[in-house]
Amino acid sequence: MSQTIELALDTFGDVTQGPDGNRLPQDQVIRNVVEEAVLADQVGVDYIGLGEHHRDDFAISAPEVILGAIAARTSRIRMGTAVTVLSSDDPIRVFQRFSTLNALSGGRAEVILGRGSFTESFPLFGFDLQDYELLFEEKLDLFARLIRAPAVSWEGRTRPALKNQKIFPPLGPKPLKTWIGVGGSPDSVIRAVRHDLPMMLAIIGGNPARFRPFVDLYHQAYGQIGKAPQPLGVHSPGHVAESDERAREELWPGYKALHDRIGRERGWPPTTRENFEREADHGSLYVGTPETVAKKIVQTVKALGLARFEMKYSSGTLGHEKLLRSIELYGTRVAPLVRDMLA
Repeated sequence: MSQTIELALDTFGDVTQGPDGNRLPQDQVIRNVVEEAVLADQVGVDYIGLGEHHRDDFAISAPEVILGAIAARTSRIRMGTAVTVLSSDDPIRVFQRFSTLNALSGGRAEVILGRGSFTESFPLFGFDLQDYELLFEEKLDLFARLIRAPAVSWEGRTRPALKNQKIFPPLGPKPLKTWIGVGGSPDSVIRAVRHDLPMMLAIIGGNPARFRPFVDLYHQAYGQIGKAPQPLGVHSPGHVAESDERAREELWPGYKALHDRIGRERGWPPTTRENFEREADHGSLYVGTPETVAKKIVQTVKALGLARFEMKYSSGTLGHEKLLRSIELYGTRVAPLVRDMLA
């Protein structure tokens, strides 16, 4: 029996190095992201996701604006976020931005909603981290209603109540596919099922098969409410090149720079080449030739029963030209290989 799979890419707009070895300004990185998405459309990638961050090492803070530019220059690729930090945003404004994007793109818009693994947006927009759980729970509840009804009544603690409120522009004939991004907690899995939304697992380290209990919980919870499960996806980092050695040598400096920058903020020790090689060989780093990457994707798809695999193709300072080549190989060679192996 064949297994249908979507092969997707995403990026946080990592601030890359230019040919002279210096970091590019964020405005250039943003223009480069548009070019990368256009190429992804041309080579057959199914979806491109842009992550929202508010810091100097990631250039994308307003993904919907960039997605609008991408919509105008592409014809088939689906597009959305990876993720939208709903907790520190207004769900009505998020809905309006994505219903507008859905109109611009002819129904190709999606959104992945999350609580955010980075917390810069909370003080930036005046939210208290002590309300982390409440903010996401209430705002997700409102957003889930907005995508399913032309008029909404809602009441909670985090914003004024709504009574039979219509929101414009409406979605029109094509719905807005909405995912919940999950880092790996049982409560997050149950939340996705309660709102009857697809779940995107962020797996950035270790053997992907260790997330199988969360997948089983997802299916069990759907069984208890008597509904068919929504699709499952996985987001993980990776890089594709002409040889395994070249892919690893290209990725390693940017991978280490990104890991160590975040590690200094969170109290992690610096990563080592040994850890990098372990992740490439046995963990959640999809790096190598198209054949190597395709085989590893297939293993993960089969282990977790996925409908989408989404590779974060940018990594720290890894340069734009190398990102373009990785995208090209992913679309023209990795994706067909994966589909052949699953057929």
